[in-house]
Amino acid sequence: SQARTNHRARAVRAREDAGVHIVFHGHHADVSSALQQRAEQRVRKLGGRIRRATDAYIRAAGDGRFRRIEIELRAPRARPLVAVAESDSYEAALGDALSRLEAQVEQ
Repeated sequence: SQARTNHRARAVRAREDAGVHIVFHGHHADVSSALQQRAEQRVRKLGGRIRRATDAYIRAAGDGRFRRIEIELRAPRARPLVAVAESDSYEAALGDALSRLEAQVEQ
C-alpha cells in the first residue's frame, strides 16, 4: 500500500545518506563542477574502504601560480587521514592528493 511504499523510499534514502558527508571548500579557487564531482566520487569511494568513515573535507586554494588541494578523511576514534598536494593546476594537485590519501587508506 501507500504507507509501505513511503517506508521503502525512506529506507533507501537513509542508506544512501549513511555514507561519508563531504564538505568542499574553495579559498580563492576557481574549481570546475566536474573536478569537484570527481573529487567527491573518489573520496566517497576511499571513505567506503575505511571502517565507519563519517566526514571528509576537501579544500582547494589558489595562491599565486600554485594550486593546492587538501583532503581530510575522518572516522570516529581514529586519527584523521590528511593528504596535501600542490601543483600548477587543480587537476594535478587533486590527482596527487588522492594518490597520497589512497596510500594512507591501504596501510
